[in-house]
Amino acid sequence: MAGTVMTSGAFATNAQSGEVKVAIMTDCKGAFAFGYEVDTAGVIAAFSTYAGAKPTDKKKPSAGMIGGRAGGKKINIVGIGCGDETPALALKETRRLMNQLAADVMLGPLSGDEAVAIANYAKANPKKTIIIGTAGSQDPTMQIAPKNVFRYHGDGAQWNAGLGEIVYKKLGWRTAAIIGDDYSFPWTSAAGIIADFCGIGGKITKRVWTPPQGGDYAPFIRQLPRPNQVDGYFWLIGGANTNAGFNAFEQAYGPVSAKQHSGNLFLYFLGADSTVAPRLIGAYFGGFGTAQTGELKTAQAQKYVKQAGRWFPGVADINDGFFYNYWNATWALVQGLNNAKPKGSVGAALQAALPRTLKPAFQVANNGVLRLDSRRQAIQDQYPLQIVRGADGKPTNTIAGYVANVDQTFGGYFGPNKPAPGRNFPPCVKKKLPWQGKIKVVKNGVITNQNIK
Repeated sequence: MAGTVMTSGAFATNAQSGEVKVAIMTDCKGAFAFGYEVDTAGVIAAFSTYAGAKPTDKKKPSAGMIGGRAGGKKINIVGIGCGDETPALALKETRRLMNQLAADVMLGPLSGDEAVAIANYAKANPKKTIIIGTAGSQDPTMQIAPKNVFRYHGDGAQWNAGLGEIVYKKLGWRTAAIIGDDYSFPWTSAAGIIADFCGIGGKITKRVWTPPQGGDYAPFIRQLPRPNQVDGYFWLIGGANTNAGFNAFEQAYGPVSAKQHSGNLFLYFLGADSTVAPRLIGAYFGGFGTAQTGELKTAQAQKYVKQAGRWFPGVADINDGFFYNYWNATWALVQGLNNAKPKGSVGAALQAALPRTLKPAFQVANNGVLRLDSRRQAIQDQYPLQIVRGADGKPTNTIAGYVANVDQTFGGYFGPNKPAPGRNFPPCVKKKLPWQGKIKVVKNGVITNQNIK
């Protein structure tokens, strides 16, 4: 798939005065190939809302945009990176976009290992600015954390804040096993779940890691404790492989009980809503820092729905985290260009001007203001979710709770001087987390003052 986009005027290869060169890094191959259009839609929609651009084709976001200015300069999207979630291809595409096409700023990437590789690239190229698209590995803004990398959404651990406590309290789990893809994003997702579940007193009895590319899951399922030996399972297998993993589980142990299964966003997204979710009505799963169904009844959320929904109707789900996170990254870039001194500057001047606060749709704490920490990482409200049956009889999801102001360290559980999440880190430790016992009940899209019990 191609990796170039035309804005108004000719595609430029040499730097021109009066323009800012922007690249989009996403995936067009592998488990996250759908992200090519969805992520790009978030970028183009935000430029259209905040920078005066217009989509070239409302049915095809990757066709680019017409117009668009910020900080008094034309925005030129020089290309779209075509990744496959592997760090090698992500680096190759980043170098093409940033070095060959001379982009000043890159919005992306999509996936966890990609972001680790690109954060190291950024560290060696301090004049280039990286605003992470929707990648959820912890390392880029914790252990690596170069000053030219920004993230306006949570990492995978943050997205799962509250989930462990909910299954501990609502389902009575005391022991659980983990099965997940063997790379940085599932490791980070698991880290958040482990911190939360073990923090309140749960025990993780087994961790099983599977090849990210999929394959035969039967040998890995057999490594898990049997259903009568554990209270539940946390699943972190992504893409189309989620369904394959559950099929292998059922072949080994029979039909699943929804009350015995939980996991990260992979339980519902990337097609799992039609393959896995019908078997898991009532199961809880981790979110994306978004109210996925658009049901949150705040003025800030409804304003976003109205603004974002007009650009690519029927093409991109504006409440989905892929669109939403790229939208916020782009919105932050527009603000940075407008506030840079002089306006429209790139490099260090842009990095100094990029906002340390934002008012994204689904942030409620701090009067709706999301803040970045000292490593330019979002401190973000989170929404654990539950699979329920919709009015049409098909699975949908609803907000199961509200966790305010989740910081990347989990109140000191993680840190820049501690290892990044991995196969065996973090350990399962009982610890009081900042939100423990304070997760709010959400009813009909309204956050209540009642704590989940």
